[in-house]
Amino acid sequence: MHYMDIHLRPDPEFPSHQLMGALYAKLHKALAQIQNTAIGVSFPGYTQSPRTVGGTLRLVGPEAELTGLLAHNWLTGMRDHTTLTPVAPVPRDAPHRTLRRVQAKSSPARLRRRQMRRHGLTDTQALERVPDSAVETLDLPFVMLRSTSTGQRFPLFLRLGPLVPAPQAGVFNTYGLSHSATVPWF
Repeated sequence: MHYMDIHLRPDPEFPSHQLMGALYAKLHKALAQIQNTAIGVSFPGYTQSPRTVGGTLRLVGPEAELTGLLAHNWLTGMRDHTTLTPVAPVPRDAPHRTLRRVQAKSSPARLRRRQMRRHGLTDTQALERVPDSAVETLDLPFVMLRSTSTGQRFPLFLRLGPLVPAPQAGVFNTYGLSHSATVPWF
């Protein structure tokens, strides 16, 4: 397993979280285009206090997959804002963990509409099942992205799994995240 880091450079015009969102969106688009399920991501600067993913995006996967991804020139427009490290082997003693997306049930109105569709409930019945107090908020680091289908901005909340001593195989989605596959954490 190999990795490469993409570091954001400080920019007086754009805050780092905005640059990370743009960088991550470009990666997502590239992984979707080439249909790659072997490349995972991690954020070495991920912390919950303060809540941030940091200024480094780490790509993890087979060496050939990482170099192949770079050949697709997906970093166009981000080169002035980033510094890349060469592809290198992951340290042998690095622990592993999952990094996955978490979605909050943040819209009671949407949940009520869903209950009405699925269970044939009336407005009143749905309101009894899903009160306004059912709003769920997440206190996790996130990356702000824009949906390509709706154009709406949304936070992609990220949750770390527990550290495990050995890697666990699996596939990554087009965000480079997985519920089962682990990434090295160092």
